[in-house]
Amino acid sequence: MKGYSKIGIVVGLVVVSGFFIFATTDEIKDKVETTESVSYFPVVANFANEEVPLQIADVKERLDRELIVNINLHSSTILAIKRANRVFPIIEPILKRNGIPDDFKYLAVIESGLVNVVSPAGARGVWQFMPETAKERGMEVTDGVDERYDLIKATEGACSYFLSAKGKFGSWTLAAASYNGGMGGVNKQMDIQSESNYYDLLLTEETSRYVFRILALKEIMKNPKKFGFELPTADLYQLLPSKKVEVDSTVTDLVAFAKAQGIN
Repeated sequence: MKGYSKIGIVVGLVVVSGFFIFATTDEIKDKVETTESVSYFPVVANFANEEVPLQIADVKERLDRELIVNINLHSSTILAIKRANRVFPIIEPILKRNGIPDDFKYLAVIESGLVNVVSPAGARGVWQFMPETAKERGMEVTDGVDERYDLIKATEGACSYFLSAKGKFGSWTLAAASYNGGMGGVNKQMDIQSESNYYDLLLTEETSRYVFRILALKEIMKNPKKFGFELPTADLYQLLPSKKVEVDSTVTDLVAFAKAQGIN
């Protein structure tokens, strides 16, 4: 009898364990199904109030690609969200003052990640200006001074470019694309293909992806929680204190000058 009792206990434990396993599996399944039922993909999208034709399969898939890429580039996207809290308050009023749509701030995100960087080609700063283009847009670039690193002046220069490109193409979307492909490069393809719509143009891979990268970062950064990025306000980077120092003579020793200002 004792043997049968032991067998009965073992069978009972197996049945109970199975019940909990299946119950837990069902709970997980329900959670997965619930999560998957909420689509991350936008119903409508626009850049600078110009409609993105998501009803076209190719356009939808190109945006989907950039959303998936940036959702899974966790470190880069998190840093962009953190830095935006510091940088956007400087960029936004300059765009507004120049009549540039607010969406153009996302170009700075994909150009540099909102930090002063140097590209292999020699572009510098948050807006990634090449030396000659920077000079054309009112910035001083010499051996001693490089205003591409000045966020305010570089943003003013970017606005100057955007207005010129909008005047040339009549489209903010094409103006944005030309920031990557160049006005001449985009215009050449428009002439060759007899096409004036960015979404119908065959451009280089980088320029073809450019506006979609902007759109993806716009979607994610405007609603980060929707895409799984939940950052406490305390974790966002804050504006750094600064002051203006007038210099009326050549600075021959930067180390000594910095120490005199109490900085390094």
